[in-house]
Amino acid sequence: MKKWEEKLQGVKNSRRLRRKKVYIEGHTEHFEDAFKGKYSPTDISLAFYSGLFAFGGWNYLNFVTEELKDPYKNLPRAIWIALPIVTGVYVLANVAYFVVLSKEEILNSPAVAVSFGVKTFGNFYWVVPIFVALSTFGGVNGVLFTSGRLFLVGSQEGHLPELFSFIHVKRMTPVPSLIFTCVTSLCMLFVSDIFILINYYSQILWLSIAASIAGMLWLRHTQPKMVRPIRVNTIIPVLFIACCLFLVIFPIPSYPMNTVVSLAITLSGIPVYYLCVKQAKPKFYHRFMKKLTVSIQCALEIILPDEIGHKLSDA
Repeated sequence: MKKWEEKLQGVKNSRRLRRKKVYIEGHTEHFEDAFKGKYSPTDISLAFYSGLFAFGGWNYLNFVTEELKDPYKNLPRAIWIALPIVTGVYVLANVAYFVVLSKEEILNSPAVAVSFGVKTFGNFYWVVPIFVALSTFGGVNGVLFTSGRLFLVGSQEGHLPELFSFIHVKRMTPVPSLIFTCVTSLCMLFVSDIFILINYYSQILWLSIAASIAGMLWLRHTQPKMVRPIRVNTIIPVLFIACCLFLVIFPIPSYPMNTVVSLAITLSGIPVYYLCVKQAKPKFYHRFMKKLTVSIQCALEIILPDEIGHKLSDA
C-alpha cells in the first residue's frame, strides 16, 4: 500500500509540473500596478493563512521520516532540492494568473484556474478542472499518508488510545488512524465557509509549530552534546519562530473570536486525554475496551507493529 501511495504521489506531482509549464506562458497586459493597494500586518497574516494552507505540503515529509530510505541523507536533499523547484514553479503559475486575468476577474471568479483556462485554452478550458481535480486528489493522498502516521506515533507515545497504534497485517498501513482522519475530515465538511476553517486551523497550527521549534532550541541549549544527525544553523529556527509569532499574534486584535475558538478546540483535548488515556480506569472500562479492540482487530485485520516483527522473525 505504501509503495502505491508513493508511486501515485510521484505521478500526481509530475502532472502538476507539466500543467504549470503550460500555465506559465502568457502576456503582461494585466500585470500593471501589481503591488498597488493597502497593506496591514493583519491582512498580510490572514493572506498567509490561505497561502500556507494551499501550499502546506512542504512539511509532510517530516512526519514520515521512518518511511524514508536513509532519511539523514535524503531528507536534507528533499528540502534543498524539491522545495525550491516546487516553490518556483507555483510562484510562476500564480504570476501567470495575475498576468492573464484582471483584478476584478480574480476577485469575482469562484475558481481562478478555470477562469484562466477559459481565457488561455479557449474551447479546451475543460482540461483545467480535470487537472485541478487530479492535483487535489494527489494532495489528499499526501495528507492521508502523513496524518495517519501522526496518530500512529501519538498512540505509540501514549498520547492517544492504543487502538490507533495498530496496523494492517499485510499492507502495514495504520488503518484505525486513517479511518479517524477520514471521519474528522468529513465532519469539517459541515462548515460551509472554508476560510473560517482555515483561520481556526492555521492560527493554532503555527502556534504549535512555534512551540515545537522553541523546544528544539531549548534542547540545543540544555543538551548541546546530544547527537543530531540532521542539524541546521541556529539562525534559521530563530527566524522561523519569528515568522510563526507574526502569523499568530497580528490577527488577534482584529479577529479575537478566531483565537478563542481555535484555543478552545485545542484545549478540549486535555480532558479527553486525562479521561481516556491518563486517568486510571475502572475494570469494566478495560473489559469493554478489550472486547472493542478485539472486535475491531478481527474486522480490520490489524495488529500491533511489534507482533508483526515477532511473526517475521519466527518465520
